[in-house]
Amino acid sequence: MATVNFLYRSTRPRAALTLRLLFRDTQNKDHAIDAKTQYFVDAEYWKLHDKRSKDANIKNKQVEVKTHLNEIENFVHAAFINENEKNVDKEWLKEQVHLFYNPIQEKQQSELLTDAIQSIIDEAPTRKNAKGGVGLSKSRINSYKSLKRIIAEYQKPKKIKVKDVNVKFARDFLNYLLKTKNYQKSYALKKITDIKTVCHNAELNGIETNIQYNKIQNTKPKNENILYLTPNELEEIENATLLKEAHKNARKWLLLGCNLGQRAGDLLKLTQNNFVTRNGYEVIELTQEKTGKNVTIPVLETTKTILESGLPHKISIQKFNLYIKEICKLAGINEMIQGTKITVIEDSKGNKQNRKIEGTYPKWELISSHVCRRSFATNLYGEMPTVLIKQVTGHSTEKMLLNYIGKNSLDFAQLIADFYALQALKNKKESNLTIVSKKASNQI
Repeated sequence: MATVNFLYRSTRPRAALTLRLLFRDTQNKDHAIDAKTQYFVDAEYWKLHDKRSKDANIKNKQVEVKTHLNEIENFVHAAFINENEKNVDKEWLKEQVHLFYNPIQEKQQSELLTDAIQSIIDEAPTRKNAKGGVGLSKSRINSYKSLKRIIAEYQKPKKIKVKDVNVKFARDFLNYLLKTKNYQKSYALKKITDIKTVCHNAELNGIETNIQYNKIQNTKPKNENILYLTPNELEEIENATLLKEAHKNARKWLLLGCNLGQRAGDLLKLTQNNFVTRNGYEVIELTQEKTGKNVTIPVLETTKTILESGLPHKISIQKFNLYIKEICKLAGINEMIQGTKITVIEDSKGNKQNRKIEGTYPKWELISSHVCRRSFATNLYGEMPTVLIKQVTGHSTEKMLLNYIGKNSLDFAQLIADFYALQALKNKKESNLTIVSKKASNQI
């Protein structure tokens, strides 16, 4: 528990009292932090403040001073209880004293960037979401919470205001995310995008913003290392000798996932209730958790073959991710490829953190549950009409799908070449058919 003391730390005959906050953290380290109050007293009075006096004027003054000091003490105590002790420092205490004397008026938003982020978190249940409905998803809320934590760490010792967010700030903050925090480029750029959203929301609420915030670039990084399982690799996995029942069960989920193109969260929740018959067709119906889209997937012969012995047993995403790596290793999926792998690293303070580190690894080490959806989309692209792939995967636009599977201009050139080659072959067959037909008619 924290303790608050008040000190007269001045050689002047009259000065503002100093508030001292003392507390012991979870590591048993003691802290003593000072901040000036705006409450002035006389030096001569302060010598008598805690002493009994028969003088009525002194007694009345003691009541007045103690009443004020109790108010600020209670305010700081309440703020301390609701704050992470890692954030409690001299700047934090100065901010609390400032807020005590300058409380934020009701319905008036603070101009601090962290408070603007908190405003979005508080409004989450009523904010419009990407699905066109109301209420942010748990993942989006967590994304803003992580942004607030990162900004709180980055901004020390000075508090960043919304109006401080300009092009230079974005450049410096992105550099911090990439080089100091060692975040992946995609994650770092997403945080920049979130900050622009925060600034836009603050602007709508009448908070002063920087004219440059709309000029901040938030381009999505290209998918450079598209990880998927080829048809040959899927065949090797299907034919691999597995001894553990847990591996056999996870393999069935893996093959089913690559055949249905769904995220692991939706895939692993499938039950017999999802399998229905519509207009004589066997289909799988589900609502995607992330997008809220209703998806209907035909039950193909390959799906029926996988499910000959019934649906696989329920499994957590964590165990699924672990088992499919082991399965792919046993199946010999060990081509050395470029990718990112979660690795435990230590920061400058010796704290251990999980970060995705880019490098060259055996393919099986990089396999995760997301390989199912990407394998489905990549393997069928060019074989199945794009509009049908989108219907199954839930991508809203063709552009999103193509970025997802990493198709580029060279891929399109190959598809166009294949199309013309196929057309030439058809024309040749039709020409030969016409000649044969004429000969046949002449012989009659």
